[in-house]
Amino acid sequence: MLHPSSSMFAHREVQLDMMVLESDDVADAISKAVQDHGISELVIGASSSIIFSWKLKRSNLSSRISDVTPRFCTVHVISRGKLLNVRKSDVDIETSIADDRSESQFSSSSQSGSVSSTSSHQFSSTSLLYQRVQALSTVNQKVGTNMGTKKSIDTHHSRAASLDVDEPNQRGYYRTNSSLVRYKESDIHSRRSSLTEEGSSSGCYSDPTSSSSQMNKDFELEKLKIELRHIKGMYAVAQSEVLDATKKMQDLNQRRSEEATRLKNLTIREEYAEEAVEMERERQEEAENEAELVRECVEREAEERLEAEARAEEVRKEKQRLEDALEGGPLQRQQYMKFEWEDIVQATSSFSDELKIGSGGYGSVYRCNLHHTTVAVKVLHSDKSSLTKQFHQELEILSKIRHPHLLLLLGACPERGSLVYEYMHNGNLEERLMKRRPNTDAPQQPLLWFERFRIAWEIASALYFLHTNEPRPIVHRDLKPANILLDRNNVSKIGDVGLSKMVNLDPSHASTVFNETGPVGTFFYIDPEYQRTGVVTPESDIYAFGIILLQLATARSAMGLAHSVEKALRDQTGNFSEILDKTAGDWPVKEAKEMVMIGLRCAEMRKRDRPYLGKEILPVLERLKDIACDARNMFSETVNKHNNHAPSHFYCPITKDVMENPCVASDGYTYEKRAIKEWLEKNHKSPMTDSPFPNQTLLPNHSLLFAIKEWISSHTIK
Repeated sequence: MLHPSSSMFAHREVQLDMMVLESDDVADAISKAVQDHGISELVIGASSSIIFSWKLKRSNLSSRISDVTPRFCTVHVISRGKLLNVRKSDVDIETSIADDRSESQFSSSSQSGSVSSTSSHQFSSTSLLYQRVQALSTVNQKVGTNMGTKKSIDTHHSRAASLDVDEPNQRGYYRTNSSLVRYKESDIHSRRSSLTEEGSSSGCYSDPTSSSSQMNKDFELEKLKIELRHIKGMYAVAQSEVLDATKKMQDLNQRRSEEATRLKNLTIREEYAEEAVEMERERQEEAENEAELVRECVEREAEERLEAEARAEEVRKEKQRLEDALEGGPLQRQQYMKFEWEDIVQATSSFSDELKIGSGGYGSVYRCNLHHTTVAVKVLHSDKSSLTKQFHQELEILSKIRHPHLLLLLGACPERGSLVYEYMHNGNLEERLMKRRPNTDAPQQPLLWFERFRIAWEIASALYFLHTNEPRPIVHRDLKPANILLDRNNVSKIGDVGLSKMVNLDPSHASTVFNETGPVGTFFYIDPEYQRTGVVTPESDIYAFGIILLQLATARSAMGLAHSVEKALRDQTGNFSEILDKTAGDWPVKEAKEMVMIGLRCAEMRKRDRPYLGKEILPVLERLKDIACDARNMFSETVNKHNNHAPSHFYCPITKDVMENPCVASDGYTYEKRAIKEWLEKNHKSPMTDSPFPNQTLLPNHSLLFAIKEWISSHTIK
């Protein structure tokens, strides 16, 4: 509703602010807005139909707003463009009363003919000329009305006397546009004394002519006094204006000096800014020139790199062609027997669960007979298309290389993703160390310490063979006890090379092989540096080999193993022997420490701190293997002397001697009764399965006892 009026205010260049009030009571809301914003003028509209009700009842909204609006605000009521009513503010009412009083006092003073200087009300800004004319008219009126009468003079004296009584400060004031001028008390005293003398002289002589002359003199004297006061007032005003002008001049000079100082500072800052801009422009030009040179160098280096890569690709292709020619082509290199899928299905009884010996994310492993040979068949999951690369990689690597301690690949069925390996009767190293293989062909005996020394050397020799492969080294990337298999005689072989990687040798670092790839493998055996950078090197296998060495000595889990072993080595109380696996027999402490120290060095966090496999690790492990061979020969002689090669199930798994009183424990294994009782007094887990005994019941194995006695008697007769 107010927007149409905005153009009028904009046309007249008047600032306009619009405000919307929300309230249940309009009059109270407007009153509160006037109070909060200090509004001194309020214009409200009234309907034409309530003009008469305004004058008669005053009960409409406009009247209510006028009544409740604060008294400092003037309220104008408008109807049809006409002013209907005005409610003045308290300030307007007080000003009106003061003006009325001033006018009444001025009129009474003019009629009585007195010149009063004691009025407390000061006339609003009148000029000195107007005051002079007013005073002269007052004197003329006085002379005309009191010519030749003494009474007027006496009245004049009495009023002069009343001036002395009524005026507390005994001073008069003139108000001008610029200042308030004060005249002195001496003027009033001189005026009073002159009037007294004139009155006394007029009392002595009653001559009318002299009285008229005297009145003329009084008139002239009064006129001169008024002019004198007028001149003094003008002088005071001029002096005050001069002082004001001087002060303003001083202020202007001070401001001019300050502005001059500021201008000087700005000029200096402008000069500095111009110099800085100039220096920045020069630096920018230099930077652009350098950037241009760098850009040219980068482009030139990019061209040279592309040329070098092209030459290297040509050399690689030529080298590959020559290798293929020397080895008879890629098809001839892959020497393995191809098995038919139907033969594999028939041999595994359609992949019966009874023949399954292992499973994982890649597929399942089955034991079966193919071509009158016991083999292990690994069958990949049919829905795992991502494993195709691993299958072909393992097939390619194992078909090209041979080593006594690498799992032997007998053949494959490439169409169905199946690999045929030699069968390892004693399972994997993890099962033997952790005693987690419940179903075996014969009772599983713990690995003795000299067998563990030999297994450590066998693994190291197989790794050295892979790392020194020509023309490209091979990194296993998933070395762990579960991928180290044992045959009938506990000879170890590394298997599961599906994650292996053939990498190139860096020409700038003859001992470092690298290849950018995503970290793969088993968590506790992954090289920390390889896991962080994704760069696979032979040192990654060295880290996993170090953890395996520690497990061979302790038969413990890989989690936190390096820290535990290192803490035991630092302990001076001989705590090192406590971490060694007791089931391995009587460890030679010195040699066991050597193997553990090598394992800790291999398990260093940084690859540059790990020892070299060929120069540092293999010599130590080969010396330990020789010691193990001597110990094994002595052990074999002792066993043969006492037992003369008794069947393996005649031996107690705890004492390693032929049993004299065999008993079956609740774990299903047969032990020497004396040995198992001692074991149960100290342990609650089975020495074979590492699982808690269901109970401590021991049942005599009479059939085994009979067989043992029969064998002893037959051996004695011989």
